[in-house]
Amino acid sequence: MPTGVIIDALAVLFGGLIGGGIGKFIPDDFKVKMNMIFGISSIVMGTYSVAPMKNMAAVIFAVILGTLFGIIIHLGHFVDKGAMAMQRVISKILPASPTNLEENDFKAQLVTLTILFCASGTGIFGSILNGFTGDSSILVAKAILDFFTAMFFAIELGYVAGFIAVPQFIFFIILFFAGNWIYPLTTPTMILDFKAAGGLLMLATGFRMLKIKMFPIADMLPALILVFPLSWLWTNVINVILK
Repeated sequence: MPTGVIIDALAVLFGGLIGGGIGKFIPDDFKVKMNMIFGISSIVMGTYSVAPMKNMAAVIFAVILGTLFGIIIHLGHFVDKGAMAMQRVISKILPASPTNLEENDFKAQLVTLTILFCASGTGIFGSILNGFTGDSSILVAKAILDFFTAMFFAIELGYVAGFIAVPQFIFFIILFFAGNWIYPLTTPTMILDFKAAGGLLMLATGFRMLKIKMFPIADMLPALILVFPLSWLWTNVINVILK
């Protein structure tokens, strides 16, 4: 039973609906300050995830190769188009919340939030673990944070923030059912390196939220796949040769 996946998706949905409903009553100054808080929180969580990594070279190599691959196939462009298409559909169903964001800033925040919910290392690993062991504790803990994140972002972005729960649920449920064959192939070292790669994406997400640097986080997503084989290669081949 994908309990954790369902709880996390519902947390995003209801958080977004609540935030979208109260957005017009919230002062702009509050919105700016909360965005700063979530930005620094993302940086802290990313730093925490990176710290335990075992093979730094493998993680860095995965991020470099993954980003190059993402840029070559224009992955960021497709994610942008998908996020804006979702916004257009939602705006026809529910009234749009007033926002002071320009179109490019709105798109950037929507894409950032989509990556934050759908591609975090915690969510991916939690879904795989939930599928293999039935342990939903990681996703339940994530759901609490996601509820408030969706609510506060929806204050600025509108109801569309909550409906990111749809692609999130689809992605996580696929990982849930794939967990039975993915998890046995991993090792504790591979998991730590995977979380570190996810942590780097969280750091990049935080920098985007704070508008310090607009990292191409959508193009960086393939790193989360490449880090598994590269971590195994570094542990079982490269490190053995270097000894």
